[in-house]
Amino acid sequence: MFTIKTSSPEATAEFAQRIAQQLPAHICLCLQGDLGAGKTLFTQAFAKALGVEEPVTSPTFNLMNVYKGNKTIYHFDLYRLTNEEELYDIGFYEYTQLDPGEVALIEWPDNFWEAMPEDYLKLTITIGATPEERIITIENHGQAYADFYKELKNQCQS
Repeated sequence: MFTIKTSSPEATAEFAQRIAQQLPAHICLCLQGDLGAGKTLFTQAFAKALGVEEPVTSPTFNLMNVYKGNKTIYHFDLYRLTNEEELYDIGFYEYTQLDPGEVALIEWPDNFWEAMPEDYLKLTITIGATPEERIITIENHGQAYADFYKELKNQCQS
């Protein structure tokens, strides 16, 4: 696990873009954080870096949005879900079995950790000492993204 701090929304967006520009063939990112922490801002910048031209919004009411850019992004918001059966209803398990060129971004995974794919990066975004500062903690789960995680950690700590 490692942590970075950003000092502004622009710096948080730059970090998201940096991650997007060096992705492996496919990846699952779980974005955890309170309301207003910056999960959607992160996702918007991430998608823009992958060539998505349409507006990127949080899929709070339709639960999943699909964006096409250089990669296909499956953007989930699990905030309103209360049980695992609802994950089946929205096709969560099918969409998180990623092929090359696909990315899953999952907001609010907190109630469903046991349902997450075997491999994912967990990004926990919290508000820092000032209203603009964000603390982003990154953890690797599984083996598929271990090399990417190590590379990202090395870049962020140098």
